[in-house]
Amino acid sequence: MSIVPDHLLRYQKFIGFMLKYWNSDLFNQTAATALDEKDHSKKDDDNFEQSPEELVEDLQNMGPTYIKLGQLLSTRPDLLPDAYLKALTSLQDNVPPIAYDEVHKIVEEEIGTRISKAFNDFQEEPLASASIGQVHKATLRSGKVVAVKIQRPGIKKRFLEDLDTLKELAEFAVKHTDVARKYAFDDVLAELRRILLQELDYNREAQNLIILGKNLKSFSHLSVPQPILDYSSSKVLTMEYVEGRKITEISPFKQLENDLSPLVDQLVEAYLQQIVTDGFVHADPHPGNIHLTTNNQVALMDLGMVAKFTPQLQEKLLQLLIALSQDDGEATADVLLDMSELGEDADVKNFRKTINYIVMDSQNQTAKDLETGRLLIQMNRIAAENNIHICVEVNILGKILLNLDQIIAKLEPEFDLRKAIRTHVHKMMQSKMYKELKPENLFSVALESKKLAENLPERLNKISENLANNEFKMKIDAIDEKRFTDGFQKVANRITLGLIIASMIVGASMLMRIPSNFRILGYPGLAIIFFFLAAIGGILLSYTIVFKDEGFNKKK
Repeated sequence: MSIVPDHLLRYQKFIGFMLKYWNSDLFNQTAATALDEKDHSKKDDDNFEQSPEELVEDLQNMGPTYIKLGQLLSTRPDLLPDAYLKALTSLQDNVPPIAYDEVHKIVEEEIGTRISKAFNDFQEEPLASASIGQVHKATLRSGKVVAVKIQRPGIKKRFLEDLDTLKELAEFAVKHTDVARKYAFDDVLAELRRILLQELDYNREAQNLIILGKNLKSFSHLSVPQPILDYSSSKVLTMEYVEGRKITEISPFKQLENDLSPLVDQLVEAYLQQIVTDGFVHADPHPGNIHLTTNNQVALMDLGMVAKFTPQLQEKLLQLLIALSQDDGEATADVLLDMSELGEDADVKNFRKTINYIVMDSQNQTAKDLETGRLLIQMNRIAAENNIHICVEVNILGKILLNLDQIIAKLEPEFDLRKAIRTHVHKMMQSKMYKELKPENLFSVALESKKLAENLPERLNKISENLANNEFKMKIDAIDEKRFTDGFQKVANRITLGLIIASMIVGASMLMRIPSNFRILGYPGLAIIFFFLAAIGGILLSYTIVFKDEGFNKKK
């Protein structure tokens, strides 16, 4: 690992931060919780060496990349005590704002016109200020109220510098420590890098808002603010203004006054649709990004972070959610293994046993217990411990559901999330099956069948030619190789015998047309002999297949 002079300050800051927290009680408890070590002694929030405010201040001093990491940690109640979560939540909004003169300059440069010409009103005080950008309320010339998000100047360069430093440290850790290698720190950092760079492109976020808005247009209780593309760029995003409050700021009186169950149920259905039908998911639904509007709609904000799932992966995730909703540990383990790569020393038996145990242990949990998302994250840990590498999308799904759990617990603490998942995924499964029966999909199947019919004679000819030349080979990766080899040898012998019998029948048929003095029952004698031999061979072959193989299987 090479350290160049430009990196010295960043290395010094990171190493200083790690030396301060590495052996602290807070880090030890967080690590133990992440690894699900039940026997560690849990301390009160006030008894840690570093206070929540001190942790927030240290992250702010480290720079925007670490502020973003702190924001991600603030959405993980499965890792940190409540007091630290509350303090880290302030990182989502209480970052020092960009000076208005700088904001004015960026907006005019990006939209290509003066603010006074584009807007009737542009408030100087920001509505919110985060690590990547800040939001101002404004009014267009048309009278439409909008929110304008402005990216911090030079933020991309800072992010890339910090990420490069972390990449070198992660590669060093993976090379020299078992823990970093087991939990693939380098892969986690690569995923974080991809996510952060996507968040820095406001053009991409604008398109994400449009796509999600179209996908969720049928949900009456949900809304997605749409971008104003004429006043947006890669560093400025102008979108519809949402009048409402964050989920975390809803008063108990508001909850008593309104029945939020239908709204929560539709929110769950919308996220399941994104995961298993659309394959395009709002991947950061933490409470700060979800607002309850004045007309009792849930507004999904901040589409900088989205997850995309392929159709094949959607089907696997659908199977996983069905298995979890039915508390079926065996089926859950089967689906996870189907989505995984097995290492050389993979302990599949222990993995199955542990997954089955934690699924059964999580039965009958309500939303306030925050179990669904954490369950998937624990499964990823269990897989790593057993040298099984689950695809990263399962961890992404776990984080999405973990954040969703928090929102549901706030709106409707007694909501039965498992029951809702079970109801909606079955409905979506039926919908997917119906779509597959549409004419356009059947036409695709017909084309594939046509290709198979066209290629089948040539392939059968090659197989029979290889069999005749004793060149037929099959590669088998199985436990009992001898048994499989003997089985295929038996199959080859029977195919050969079948071909001989068929040849005798064809030859006999041809001999029937040739006049001969040697006759049996008035027919050419040689032809009748061949027919007779073919019949005996066919009967013996049939007897062996029907009776002998059955007896062999029973013995086994």
